[in-house]
Amino acid sequence: MLRTFAVLGLLLGSAAVHAEDMQYPLAAAVAKDGTIYIADRDLPGVWKWADGKLEVYFRGSKKFRTPLNAVRCLAIDKDGKLLAGDSSTREIYRFDDQGQPQPLTKGNVGIPMALAIAHDGAIIAGDQEIQRIVRVPAPGGEPEILAEITAPRGVTVDGDGAIWVASHGKDAVVKFSPDGKTREVIAAGRPFQFSHHIVVAPDNKTAYVVDGYAKTIWKVEPGAEPKPLLAGEPLKNPVGLAWTDAGLIVVDPHTKTVYRLSFDGKLETLFPAK
Repeated sequence: MLRTFAVLGLLLGSAAVHAEDMQYPLAAAVAKDGTIYIADRDLPGVWKWADGKLEVYFRGSKKFRTPLNAVRCLAIDKDGKLLAGDSSTREIYRFDDQGQPQPLTKGNVGIPMALAIAHDGAIIAGDQEIQRIVRVPAPGGEPEILAEITAPRGVTVDGDGAIWVASHGKDAVVKFSPDGKTREVIAAGRPFQFSHHIVVAPDNKTAYVVDGYAKTIWKVEPGAEPKPLLAGEPLKNPVGLAWTDAGLIVVDPHTKTVYRLSFDGKLETLFPAK
């Protein structure tokens, strides 16, 4: 049965709407106050979830090569500002106080698939096009190549500053030193079907990887085989993953739903509410 929905209002280009309007959510970023931002590839743009309400934070244009026409990843920077990676403009954006995206690299990235923040505030990005991990100065500027790795799909930075990468290359999870010069294999081979984002727990040892084709959230620890934290329905093709102390935020574009997964494997729907 089709659900009806109502447009509640417009304010500076943002519309408060029911969650059924999410089109193809891909990634999440969680602010310190608990606000959840969701990248939506087909909106195109970014949603904001706060105080039990979902609204459009930024709506891009359907015209190719316009900001956030192909948004793929999000992060929160050291100052609490939202960052977004966009492959249509080959750019990483920081949202200003008016909620407008400001370019940071003059179009000098390729396909940013994942973003993370280094301890000094620099932006770490997995660039799918050039098969590299790059570092962008916190204020913006020319990207610097940190490491070479095949098909980086997920990137995160742990409490020690090490960079963890979920890859479709020879080894599924690899950890680099903060300067990218030292490499350690965490999950060897190809244990996942199609991995996406990765997060690391505060212990700096336990990682979680989302696997779309396997409909699985994996728990990964050094020296051990990856173990499923959750597998199967209601997940259909989970892609996005973000850390909170209360559990993992999981984004599934096929169900158009954002979930919270507890660390003991219990899944809760955040929005849309069922």
